[in-house]
Amino acid sequence: MIVERGQPWGAPGPLPDDGVVVRSDAEARAVVVEHRAAGRPLPALGLVGGDLCRTLGGPGDEARLRSGDAMTFAIDLGTVELDGRPDVFVAHLVARRRWWWGRAVVAMNAEWLGDWDLGPRSHPNDGRLDVTDGDLPWGDRRQARSRARTGTHLPHPALTTARVATLAVDLDRAVPVRLDGVVVGRARRLALGVEPDALTVVV
Repeated sequence: MIVERGQPWGAPGPLPDDGVVVRSDAEARAVVVEHRAAGRPLPALGLVGGDLCRTLGGPGDEARLRSGDAMTFAIDLGTVELDGRPDVFVAHLVARRRWWWGRAVVAMNAEWLGDWDLGPRSHPNDGRLDVTDGDLPWGDRRQARSRARTGTHLPHPALTTARVATLAVDLDRAVPVRLDGVVVGRARRLALGVEPDALTVVV
């Protein structure tokens, strides 16, 4: 069920016995990729670290996951085709060159990317990705990095933003693409999408 930001969401409930504890967004994505490749149903994931965990207010306490204090959420899964090759992400996609030089594209399913609040309006279960696309002038980058810690880097005239269920992005050249913090290759064309309610997570 798609949930609008600000509406009640989630329910009390511990991690099932067959749930998998993950300590980062990269680990969460790896579980999804492994199970899908094997044709197995996705297990519930217990989050004790990563940007999705932080977005959901998770304290990073593994013992809590099996207790009455645990909260269970349905979340969307981000999808992308990288020059036609399908892949997934749980928290975020970042397509950029080194040092954020030139055009960069960020698609957020979570609110946070490390210390940066790059998805201040993002909600992991609203059926949309929050996408920022642009090329900041060199002189604006330091200021933008500082403001990104509080999500006040937007709006900016050099950056376009959109909240989308699907979006095709054509870049001028192939750039490295990071899914949940892991470089998975280079691509020039990104076809972004969302799978609503694809994953159950516990914090």
